[in-house]
Amino acid sequence: MKRWVGLCDSDSNRQTPSAIRGEHMMKQRILEQIASMPGHNGMYFKNLITGEKIEYRSDESFGPASVIKLPILMHICQLARQCQVRMDEKIRCRHADKLGGCGALRAFNDEPEVSISTLCELMITISDNSATNLLIHRFGMDALNESFRQMGLSVTRLNRILFDNEAASRGIENEFSPAEMGDLLEQIYRRKFVDETTSIYIEDMLMKQQINHKIPGIIGDAAPIAHKTGEDEGISNDVALVYAPEPFVLCYAGNGTNVPEFENFIRKTASELFLSCGGKL
Repeated sequence: MKRWVGLCDSDSNRQTPSAIRGEHMMKQRILEQIASMPGHNGMYFKNLITGEKIEYRSDESFGPASVIKLPILMHICQLARQCQVRMDEKIRCRHADKLGGCGALRAFNDEPEVSISTLCELMITISDNSATNLLIHRFGMDALNESFRQMGLSVTRLNRILFDNEAASRGIENEFSPAEMGDLLEQIYRRKFVDETTSIYIEDMLMKQQINHKIPGIIGDAAPIAHKTGEDEGISNDVALVYAPEPFVLCYAGNGTNVPEFENFIRKTASELFLSCGGKL
């Protein structure tokens, strides 16, 4: 799949006054639309060439659902690059570890031993919840949260494992902000997360995402998209690095929202922003 280099000469990148007005109107329309939708919703957009941003409640705390799996992956990859863990280390998935929802591990009749690298890929590409909890137990919640802090995340936090209904009944939930996920994705784009090798490894895994009905829903194969989704009852999130001619990061959070309406908003605005960044559908 072709990756855009994101380089434009100064003449082709120069906007006419009418184009500038059109982009301003698009930005206002997007902000008005998300503000009018039910629930607690947020978004973060940044053009990685021009630095232009669109933000709505982007620094607020949201329930991440499976978006929390992105910083978990990044922590593990950082340790692996520092030779503090081997990605071929095997972890046994016991019957008690198998969870409902997304995933493949729950389909095994036995108790397979699975490598950390495979667990990471299952966690990201098909959002396997069993794989995620195995990784949380292996690396530790406190260590993960300390790593998140060192990544510069002040809102994003892992407060419980997935499907911990007892903790959820006490109001204990995981947290993230769209802006913080955008910052992580920008580090990956700029090859600044640990180093180039680590950033590319993470990006390649995000490119294999199989849940593609939101940000890529209209864009489709018009551009490579590295992203991670999150879904739960009343929750729909998607955070992405989109390789338009002018690459951008785009992060949506919808909590307590009308999911079909919000996901339609995601698809439409993602495609509009893609076109505004030089993409063609």
